[in-house]
Amino acid sequence: MARSAVDETSDSGAFQRTASTFRNFVSRDSNSQFPAEPGRYHLYISYACPWASRCISYLKIKGLDDAISFSSVKPIWGRTKETDEHMGWVFPDSDSEVQGAEPDHLNGAKSVRELYEIASPNYTGKYTVPVLWDKKLKTVVNNESAEIIRMFNTEFNHIARNPDLDLYPSHLQAEIDEANEWIYSGINNGVYRCGFAKKQEPYEEAVQQVYEALERCEEILRKQRYICGNTLTETDIRLFVTLIRFDEVYAVHFKCNKKLLREYPNLFSYTKDIFQVPGMSSTVNINHIKQHYYGSHPSINPFGIIPQGPNINYSSPHDRHRFPK
Repeated sequence: MARSAVDETSDSGAFQRTASTFRNFVSRDSNSQFPAEPGRYHLYISYACPWASRCISYLKIKGLDDAISFSSVKPIWGRTKETDEHMGWVFPDSDSEVQGAEPDHLNGAKSVRELYEIASPNYTGKYTVPVLWDKKLKTVVNNESAEIIRMFNTEFNHIARNPDLDLYPSHLQAEIDEANEWIYSGINNGVYRCGFAKKQEPYEEAVQQVYEALERCEEILRKQRYICGNTLTETDIRLFVTLIRFDEVYAVHFKCNKKLLREYPNLFSYTKDIFQVPGMSSTVNINHIKQHYYGSHPSINPFGIIPQGPNINYSSPHDRHRFPK
């Protein structure tokens, strides 16, 4: 049966995310199955999805958006097939239907589900974004954001406009990997464990872990500009995509309301700092973010009403320049 993230709840009422399925790698090696060639790959995203937003962030700040094309689905889930009730990512019928989304001009697919079925007719997993698509072989290369951003960081440097930006430098890799682990568990996935919990106890456990991790970040950022020192790294991009959604969506929709992001002086200023990195602001579409969460989870928000606020200005001044770079 076709599934989505809201179906991944255990008998205890806790949300349990399953692993991504397509795990091939694009390589700078011209003899590999998936060589890093300009114009060969397409990135399917949703501006609403934090995992996909990791990838579009890399595409923009590494300067790969001329070498790798990309497009976004509609923000609100729709029926992915007439033969069942599955709701998921769908493409608009025209370029003008939803601002920021466009039809699938490559394959003519009506949904992301169709892309997975083109790549693997017997596929039975989730139909998620991001999808890194090989135009030449007409298949999904990879749908795991953590791996796609590593490819974008190194394998396309010969065609990137910003090849010297290394978000996973060798001397920080152990620190980055460690930070990624607790930030993913406590914050990135933690907010989903709050929002998709179906019983009080797993919610209470998840929300405690979210705020413990946020407090840990706040303390780190009191002493340095970024999570792993005074250098922007992969960890910051992975954290940012959750923080930028926190007050707008997670505080309300996922019941993470003990404390707002803008009540953390260091975290809030840090979020503005990263938003103002050249290229990053174009990856944030607050309208898509709010329409998706409030409009795609009827078990949480049955009437699909979208709150008006808080409309935060992340372009306003911040104080992170007090730290050296």
